[in-house]
Amino acid sequence: MRQNDDADQIAVIGLSCRLPQADSSARLWELLRDGVDAITSLPPGRWQKRLSEDAELICERGGFLDRVDQFDADFFGISPREAAAMDPQQRLALELGWELLENGGITPERIAALRAGVFVGAMNDDYATLTRQRSSEAVSHHTLAGLQRSMIANRLSYLLGVNGPSLTVDSGQSSSLVAVHMACQSLRAGECEIALAGGVNLNLSFDGTLSVSRFGGLSPDGRCYTFDARANGYVRGEGGGFVLLKPLAQALRDGDHIHGVLRGSAVNNGGGDSLTTPSQQAQEDVLRRAYTAAGVRPEDIQYVELHGTGTAVGDPIEAAALATVLGSARPADAPLQVGSAKTNIGHLEGAAGIVGLLKVLLSLEAGELPASLNFETPNPDIPLADWHLQVQTERSPWPRPDVPLVAGVSSFGLGGTNAHVVVEQAPRVEPAEVVDGGPGQVGVVAGGGVVPWALSGRSAAGLRAQAVRLREFVTSSDASLASAGYSLVSSRAGLEHRAVVLGSDREELLAGLEAVAVGEPAEGVVSGVRREGASDVVFVFPGQGAQWAGMAVELLDSSPVFAERFG
Repeated sequence: MRQNDDADQIAVIGLSCRLPQADSSARLWELLRDGVDAITSLPPGRWQKRLSEDAELICERGGFLDRVDQFDADFFGISPREAAAMDPQQRLALELGWELLENGGITPERIAALRAGVFVGAMNDDYATLTRQRSSEAVSHHTLAGLQRSMIANRLSYLLGVNGPSLTVDSGQSSSLVAVHMACQSLRAGECEIALAGGVNLNLSFDGTLSVSRFGGLSPDGRCYTFDARANGYVRGEGGGFVLLKPLAQALRDGDHIHGVLRGSAVNNGGGDSLTTPSQQAQEDVLRRAYTAAGVRPEDIQYVELHGTGTAVGDPIEAAALATVLGSARPADAPLQVGSAKTNIGHLEGAAGIVGLLKVLLSLEAGELPASLNFETPNPDIPLADWHLQVQTERSPWPRPDVPLVAGVSSFGLGGTNAHVVVEQAPRVEPAEVVDGGPGQVGVVAGGGVVPWALSGRSAAGLRAQAVRLREFVTSSDASLASAGYSLVSSRAGLEHRAVVLGSDREELLAGLEAVAVGEPAEGVVSGVRREGASDVVFVFPGQGAQWAGMAVELLDSSPVFAERFG
């Protein structure tokens, strides 16, 4: 593998997503790992009335989110009237952006001090269609900002108070991966120090799905048969995802948790070949450009996450381009593994590329490749064996786990704009020292000391919800108690309603979380509301006679950090 300039490599230091049956990156991995088919019938309240009136729609099934009409406007400082006028894609982007920073260990105060960019892919505006179908009384002074697609990115920049580039990218179905490419370019050019990049897509309008149906894009079966002989169109999906990006060298200096490295990427267009039919020549070109930019030999690629819509025209063209650029560079007994997340959750259109990128990043971290669903017999126009390609039909380790793991992600737009990103596993770094007892002792604090877990929320209900989420996380993981406490203090915003749970072992801390979750007082739990203008001072030694004999002796014995500072 030929190395490119380290300064060009971009680290992924945070992930967030809201997808069908997967409201976090951890649950997305569970869905992929277990081969879950998340395609369902139309949820209540969407467009059943229109569906009953218009029989032209080929298939109403899809990958849907629950409760897309619900939004905690008060949390984001937005009035109910303004929130009702906002495209739910804006609201989803706000939620995902906030969760992204938390997962990346960056507080709003820290992000505001950086030159941060926001790059969001989105191609649909169903909510604008629905609003305009109502009477003119539905239009208010909030409507323009609520429906303008540029505001999907701009409102997130406004929320965070960041001044870097802020763009909503629309290149059709490749929008979110193009947004990632643009974010990487902006970081390399020094336009921003950190970037939030991803995409959102919500299928709210009957007319939006009807247009895809009449175009001939939908599968009558409600399935995406990627590279299969049954390929007859795709099934629509919705949701969104984001990645938090930073130059690799800086991420290593900052000690960030790195999920993977974006080594290089490329974007192009098919030009005059065809407006709506994919160009094999253009796809070959974008692949070559991406791997040249990444400094990676084609034979070193172990897996490609396909655009893979499951269409009779698109699949053979994509396979032929891969065979020419990547398949021909490898021996027949080491075929290139390929697959598509669209077989699990549907085609997220403007947000499809970010889903593929998240899938690859999670696969790299897990050291496993999940199965691509709905594949039985190869499309007769895709001679897989001859082209040295193989559909990943079952969960397995990576083909060559002994060498650096490298994969590609493709995303192609209807108008011919193609994107490809080259992703490598995160560099190995020495783990930080565990404070509370080391491996096998994560449930007990060393020396019998006490660990504080700090929680906060905009409201009492929000605080209780945080306690529930933290309790679910702790009970399903073996996270270090002290590390969890440190993360809660250093990487979470300090909101108005607060609680601190104190405990010397896992059971005590879980009991305290349970008390906070139900809003009841308990030993080892301190709660309250932060007063306006309150300072951040937490320890005061005034020297005015408030001390007593033996004061802080227990803390000296149980807290090495306190003892070091005190001494």
